[in-house]
Amino acid sequence: MKENNVIWDDRYVKREERNRLNNHKSGFVLLTGLSASGKSTIAHHVERELFDDGIHAYVLDGDNIRHGLNSNLTFSREDRKENLRRIVEVSKLFVDAGIIVFGAFIFPYSEDREYIKKRFEGDNFLEIYVKCSIELCEKRDPKGQYQKARAGIIKNYTGISSPYEEPQNPDLVIDTEVADIENSVRMITYLLTKKKILAVDKI
Repeated sequence: MKENNVIWDDRYVKREERNRLNNHKSGFVLLTGLSASGKSTIAHHVERELFDDGIHAYVLDGDNIRHGLNSNLTFSREDRKENLRRIVEVSKLFVDAGIIVFGAFIFPYSEDREYIKKRFEGDNFLEIYVKCSIELCEKRDPKGQYQKARAGIIKNYTGISSPYEEPQNPDLVIDTEVADIENSVRMITYLLTKKKILAVDKI
């Protein structure tokens, strides 16, 4: 329950002012897909390119978030929802600070992704589906997680013992069985420009 004496602190520096100073808008870009589909790799490459162009961008990665902010959460359905809620609220603060946030998260359930859309309703929110077959994800498997999930060591693992519900109407689909890193980055920067989050002269 929220205490009645908890009041939102209105800022003296507005988000719009930060956006004008940065010469780009802020927003939340969700990259969703199976583990090892390429979400984090793509997000970090986009972040690097934008940073080199003087654009304020930051990647929130699922594992990094669970190291600190969400280190007390498991992968149960209930804890996944709380993991989602915390990530969304932190992302909203980053966006308010004038930053383009790239969230590299599995978020396997459609209802959870709908929750994010509602929290960012009317704001700069983009959903990117990083598509890759479970077979190729298992072959890549840089952390050895799929093997452990197959052996029953890891429970509730998305794609093995827990479902992944594909996005129905994402803003962009990147098939990493076809697209390389360079093309993936180009597709995302084009989308950011098309949605007028980035100025044309910024890419």
